[in-house]
Amino acid sequence: MKGNAVTSVFEGIKPPTVLQVVPALETGGAERTAVDIARALVEAGAKALVASRGGRMVAELEAAGATHIELAVHSKNPVVMALNVERLTRLAAKHGADIIHARSRAPAWSALAAARRLHLPFVTTYHNKVHESPRLKVFYNSVMTRGAVVIANSHFTAERIRKVHGEDRARIVTVPRGIDMARFNPARIGPERVKAMRLSWRVAEDDTVFLLPARLTRWKGQTVALEALAKLKNMSDAPFRLVLVGDAQGRDAYEAELATMISRLGLQDHARLAGHCEAMEEAYAAADFVIAPSLEAEPFGRTPVEAQAMGRPPIVADHGGARETVITAEEDAPTGWRVPPGDDVALAGAMLEALLLDPQSRAEMAARGKAHVAAHFSLTAMAAATLKIYAGLMRQKPE
Repeated sequence: MKGNAVTSVFEGIKPPTVLQVVPALETGGAERTAVDIARALVEAGAKALVASRGGRMVAELEAAGATHIELAVHSKNPVVMALNVERLTRLAAKHGADIIHARSRAPAWSALAAARRLHLPFVTTYHNKVHESPRLKVFYNSVMTRGAVVIANSHFTAERIRKVHGEDRARIVTVPRGIDMARFNPARIGPERVKAMRLSWRVAEDDTVFLLPARLTRWKGQTVALEALAKLKNMSDAPFRLVLVGDAQGRDAYEAELATMISRLGLQDHARLAGHCEAMEEAYAAADFVIAPSLEAEPFGRTPVEAQAMGRPPIVADHGGARETVITAEEDAPTGWRVPPGDDVALAGAMLEALLLDPQSRAEMAARGKAHVAAHFSLTAMAAATLKIYAGLMRQKPE
């Protein structure tokens, strides 16, 4: 991530101490970005603090040189949220925070109050869906528009904020999610690691693997993918498998429903529920194509971007941030496919097209995808844009 655009951004000013507030550090887009920005701050000579209830990503955060403070900022209990105002105020004052950056709604209310008490710049990143109703929820979410700067993770999200909350509510800056091109680099993954991953999935060497990486929740579209797979089985005799990678996160009934669906549709030889995966770059490398059939519009959606960086063409639902990250044949030289949300027939058709790609066409599509991500969605670009926002706020602070 190091580079002139990042390391020189605080030239002429004091590198800030930035307190990021996120509910937890388990898994997800907000959590991943919090860790990535913390690392960029440390590399730029600044100090990075993250307050959360903890999780599996804390070790990575601390290894990057950032400080984690365990705090129940995930709670939506009004009493706990009120207590968190005092806790965050003391925490920010103790560590000499210059900026407070909230990445989720519940902790944002406490963080906003703490920032106002200390007269500190308040920044938000709107990672989540922008809801239009009910009115109480719109008000609750409006805390994410109350920053001195509101970062939208896509143009889609920025337009939704303007539509729902009004352009005059905050200064909105679009900073697309960035991924680590060094980590998501297929050249780093040796054939033995690919073989081990495919073995763990129980897929053969000549199987074409469609990977659906997402936590097991209905809106991520796993049921649509299974319906499409059943149709694809009747359309092609080629050996192919669908691997669903992701945590149930307590949704045991839904996981059981997916297992039953696999049996009911006769997909026992074609579908795998693989559970959580720590080494996602290896999972992408072990796949041939990646699908992201979300039923609701993803504000950004990092899966299609990571897939393209790894040279694995994605098939995505045609809404939300995916319209900005995946190029189709109708627009230009394609990097993947977009299909109507919830349309299992269209999804099966796109999967069939993928199966029928000749090796050269597939290699060309993969190369275009990698170049597209490198040009528009790199971690370096996201870090540089975010740190530039912090630097701007530091320059505006009174002496």
